[in-house]
Amino acid sequence: MPIAVYVLGLAVFAQGTSEFMLSGLLSGIAADLDVSLSAAGLLTSAFAVGMVVGAPVMALSSRTWPRRRALLLFLAVFVAVHAAGALTPGYGVLLATRFVGALANAGFWAVALSTAVAMVPDRLKGRAAAVVVGGVTVACVVGVPAGAVLGERWGWRSAFWAVAIVSLPAFLAVWRSVPGGGGRGATAGGAASVSAPAPVPGPAPVSVRDELRVLFGPRLRPVLLTMALVQGATFCTFSYLEPLLTRETGLGAGWVPVALALFGAGAFAGVTAAGRYADAHPVAVVATGMAALTVGWSALALTAGSPVLALALVPLLGLLAFGTGTALITRVLGLAPEAPTLAGAFSTTAFNLGATVGPWAGGLALDAGFGHRAPVGVSALLMVVALLVAAATAKSRRPRAGERRLSAVNRSARGRRGSPGEHPGTRL
Repeated sequence: MPIAVYVLGLAVFAQGTSEFMLSGLLSGIAADLDVSLSAAGLLTSAFAVGMVVGAPVMALSSRTWPRRRALLLFLAVFVAVHAAGALTPGYGVLLATRFVGALANAGFWAVALSTAVAMVPDRLKGRAAAVVVGGVTVACVVGVPAGAVLGERWGWRSAFWAVAIVSLPAFLAVWRSVPGGGGRGATAGGAASVSAPAPVPGPAPVSVRDELRVLFGPRLRPVLLTMALVQGATFCTFSYLEPLLTRETGLGAGWVPVALALFGAGAFAGVTAAGRYADAHPVAVVATGMAALTVGWSALALTAGSPVLALALVPLLGLLAFGTGTALITRVLGLAPEAPTLAGAFSTTAFNLGATVGPWAGGLALDAGFGHRAPVGVSALLMVVALLVAAATAKSRRPRAGERRLSAVNRSARGRRGSPGEHPGTRL
C-alpha cells in the first residue's frame, strides 16, 4: 500500500476529530460565548450541512486541478478556519468557520477517496478506501476523547488549536507523498505511481453530465440511498448513546467514555475487515452486514436495561456499522469508474446525509416521549428500510426467463463467430 494512502488517513483523522469533538465541548463554548446550549448545538448542525453540500460542490469546483493541489488547498483552508475559530470572541464567526471548515473537509474527503483508490490496483481498492475511512474511526477512539480532555483542562479553544496543529504534518506529508498528477478526471480509476518523476497528463476529463448520468442511474442511486440509511441508523443511536447508557442502562457517567472507546474500537476493526474482504465479496459483505445490523440494533433496543449486554453489543455494532459503511463506499467507487470526480463526493454526501438525518429522527422519537431507547428503535427501523431498498433493487435487476434465454443465445452466437481477427481457440 503506498504511504500516501496512510497520509490521507492521517489527514482524515484530524478532520474527523473536528467533526465529532464538539459533543464534549458544547457547555464550555456556550458559557464562554454567552449563548444557549441549543445555539452551541447549531455548530454541529452547521458542520453537517457543510459536509452534505460541500462534497459535490467542492469536487466540481476543483475537478480540473491536480489531486495534490486540491488536497493541499482544502487542508490549508481547514487549518486556517480552525485557527480563526480558536481566536474569535464571537459566536457568529465561529458558526461561519464551522460551515467553511466542513466545506473544506467535504472537498478533502471526496478527493481523498478517489485519490486513494486511484493509487492502487483493483485488488486493493477496498483496502485503500478502508484506510481513509479508518481515519474517522481512529478519531472516534482517540481524537474525540482527547479533545474532551483538552477542553476540560485548558478550555474549548485548545481543542481547536490541537486540530490545526495535527493537520500541519498531514499537510506536509500530502505535499511530499501524493503524486502531482493531472486533472482528477484524467487519472481516477487507474493505478498511479507515487514515485513518478513528473506528472503525466491523461485524456480529457469526463464531463460533469456524463458523471451525473452514471451516479443518478439505476446502478448507483439505490446504493447511495442504502448508504444514507445505514449511516442514519448508525448515528441515530451513536448521538444519543450517553443518555441511553446513563438513564436507561443505569451506568455511571464514567462509563460513557469507555462505551465510546469500545464503539470506536469496534468501528476500527470493522473498517479493517471490510478493507480486507469487500473487494473480493462486496455484495456478500454488504448484505451480511446489513442483516446483522438490523438484528443488532433490535437486540440493543430490547436489552438496553442490562449493562453487561449493552456493553457487549456496543463494540459489535460499531464493527458492523463501519464495516458495512466502508463496504458500501467501496461498492460505489467500484460501480462508478465512469464518474471519477463525483463518485467520492456522492459517497461523502450520502454518508453525511445519514449522519444528519439519523440524529434528527432519533430526536423526534425522544421528543415524542417514547423513552431513551427510542433512537435505537429508530435505528432498527432505518435498517429495515435499507434492507427493503436493497431487496427491491436486487429483484429489479434479476433478468426474466426470456431475457436469460436471449442472453444465452447471444453469448453462444458470439462464441461461434468469435471476434474479428481472433482465433476461436484463443478466447478464455
